[in-house]
Amino acid sequence: MEGKGSTEQVPKREAEIARYPFHSQPPWILSTLFAVQHVLVQAALIQTVHCLLIDALPSDQRTRQHGYQLIATSLFASGVSTLLQTTLGCRLPLIQAPSFEYLIPAVILASSPMDTNSSLQNDTKVAVLCEGSPCSEADVTLQTWKHILCEVRGAVIVSGLLRALLGLSGLQGLTARHCGPMVLAPTLSIIGLSCYKEVAHFSSSHWGVAALLIILVVLLSQHLRSCYIPIWSWKKSKGFNLLTYFPLFGIFSLLLPIVSLWVLSGTLPEGDILNPYPAGGYRGILHSNGTDLVPWFNIPNPGVWGVPIINVQSTYIGITMALGTSISSLGCYVMCSKVIGSLHPPRDSCNRGICLEGVGSCIAALLGGVTSTSSSIPNVGALALTQAESRHSVQIAALLCILVGMSAKLTYFLTTIPAAIHGGVLSVTYTMAVSVGVSYFQYTNIDSGRNIFIIGFTMFMALLTPHWFIRHPDYIVTGVRSLDIFLLALLMMPIIQGGYLAFLLDNTVSGTSEERGLVAHFPGFKSRLEGRHRHQLRDLTDVYQLPSALQRYLSTKFFPFSNLCPSSEPVQEPTADGEEIKDLLPTPQHVASGGEVGVATSSRIALESSGIEG
Repeated sequence: MEGKGSTEQVPKREAEIARYPFHSQPPWILSTLFAVQHVLVQAALIQTVHCLLIDALPSDQRTRQHGYQLIATSLFASGVSTLLQTTLGCRLPLIQAPSFEYLIPAVILASSPMDTNSSLQNDTKVAVLCEGSPCSEADVTLQTWKHILCEVRGAVIVSGLLRALLGLSGLQGLTARHCGPMVLAPTLSIIGLSCYKEVAHFSSSHWGVAALLIILVVLLSQHLRSCYIPIWSWKKSKGFNLLTYFPLFGIFSLLLPIVSLWVLSGTLPEGDILNPYPAGGYRGILHSNGTDLVPWFNIPNPGVWGVPIINVQSTYIGITMALGTSISSLGCYVMCSKVIGSLHPPRDSCNRGICLEGVGSCIAALLGGVTSTSSSIPNVGALALTQAESRHSVQIAALLCILVGMSAKLTYFLTTIPAAIHGGVLSVTYTMAVSVGVSYFQYTNIDSGRNIFIIGFTMFMALLTPHWFIRHPDYIVTGVRSLDIFLLALLMMPIIQGGYLAFLLDNTVSGTSEERGLVAHFPGFKSRLEGRHRHQLRDLTDVYQLPSALQRYLSTKFFPFSNLCPSSEPVQEPTADGEEIKDLLPTPQHVASGGEVGVATSSRIALESSGIEG
C-alpha cells in the first residue's frame, strides 16, 4: 500500500512544482536561487552594454578603472526601477536593465567628433583642473571622458522624461491597442535579431566557452526538462522518506551552466583552453588580485561625474532613445504576458509601465549612471526557458541588485565573468524573442498576399537600412551636426525601422480582420474565453491588479492621471468574418470569427458566468 501511495503522489507533485507561476511565492531558498539566476542574466546585458559604450569613449587605463563604478550604479538603479515596475508599474515579473536600443544612440553621441581634445584644452573645466600648469594628455582624456558621460546622462534624462510623458498622456496604451499580430510578430523578431553582432563580438572572445554554455542550456532546458530529481527526508523514527520529485535541470537551466563555467574558468591556470587570458588580465574568481584595491562599500554619488548636460544634441539623442526603448518595452510586455500564459496587458498597465521606466531612467542618470533602464528581453527569455515566473523572485533579484550596486567589491566580483559566457547567455535568451514573435503568425492568414508583403518588407528594411548607414555614417550632411546625429541615430536603429513600418502598414493597408489576426483567440483581447487552454489563462485582475490600498485610491474620480487607472472595458461580441477594415485598430468589435463561432462563444460566456460547465 505504501508503494502504491508513493507512485500516486509523484504525478501530483510534478504538476504542482513543474512551474512556479508569477503570483506564487516559492520557498525562500528557491526564490533566492531564482533571483541569483535573474541577476546573472541581467549582469550579462549590463556588462555588455557598458563595455561597448566604454569602447566608444576616448579612454585610457585611468578612465577604464572607473568602469566598475558605472556598472555598480547601473545595477543599483536597475534594482530600484525593478521594484517600482513590479509594485506600481505594469506588475509583470520584469527585470529592468539597459537595452541595446539605448546603446546605438549613446554610442553615436559618444563617438561624435563635435568635441575634440584640442577644443577642450581651452575649456573652463580643464583650466580649473590644470590650474596654471599645462594640461597633460591624460588630464584632457579624463576631462573629455567626463564631458561625454555628462552629455550621455543628459540624453538619458530627456529619454526618461519623454517616456514618463508617454505614460501620463496615455499614448503608450493607445499604441498598444493598435498592435495586432502583424505588428507584434515582426517587431519581436527584429528585437531578437538586431543584436546578433554584439552577441557574436562577445562570444568570439572564446567560441568554445560560448558554445559549451549554449549546449548545456539546450540540454538542460529542453532534453532534461522532464527529468525530476527525487528529494528525500530522513527521520530517526521513520528513516528515509520520499518527499517529492524536483525539476532541478529545467528551472535552473541557466544558473547551473553559468556558475559551472564561471568557476571552471576561474580555477584553471592562465592560458588554458577555458581561460585564455593574457598575463595581467582576467585571472578568474579564485585568483583575482585586484579585489584588494576595491572598497566594500561604494554608495552611488550623484555628483561624481558632474552635472548632466542637456543641449540640442543630447535632446535629439534622448528622443531617439525614447522612441527605441518604448517600442522595445511594449514588445517586452507582450512577450512576458505570452510566456506566463496571460492576456496582453491593458492600457493602464502599459501606461504605468512606460511611465515608471522613464522615472527609473531619470533616477539612474541623476545617481551618476550613464545608461537608461527598460524591460530586459534576456530576462523574459530566461522566464521562458526556466518556467520560474514568480514575481516574488524578481523582487528579490531587485534587492540583490541594490545590494551589489552598493558594494564595489561585489560588483568587481561580478565583472569577472568571462565575456564568452555573456555572449552565450544572450544567444539563448534573445532567441526566445524571435520564437515568441514567430508564434504570433498563427493568428494571421499567413498565405495572404497582404501579410506576405508586410512581413517581408518590414523585416528586410529593418535590417538593410541600419546596416548601410553603419557602413556609411557620413552620408547624411545637412549642415547642422546635431541634426545629422539625430537622423543617423534614427536610421541606424532596427527596432525603430521595423516597429514603425509594421505599425504603419498593418493599420493602413486594407485587409480583413481574419487576415490581420484579430481573431477571438488572440490574447490581446478580453474576448479570449474559449479554447482548450482556457484554464491556463490568467485573468487581467490576477496579473495587473495594483495593491489593494493603491487600488482604492486610484478608483476615486478625482485622481488626476486617469490614464494610469485601471479601467473595466466590457467584452464585446465578435463581428462577422470577412469584414474588410483598414482603420487604426484593434478594438474588440473588429475581432473576426464566424457566425457559428460567435454564437458558440456567446453561449460559453453565458454558461461560464452562470457557473454551468459546458
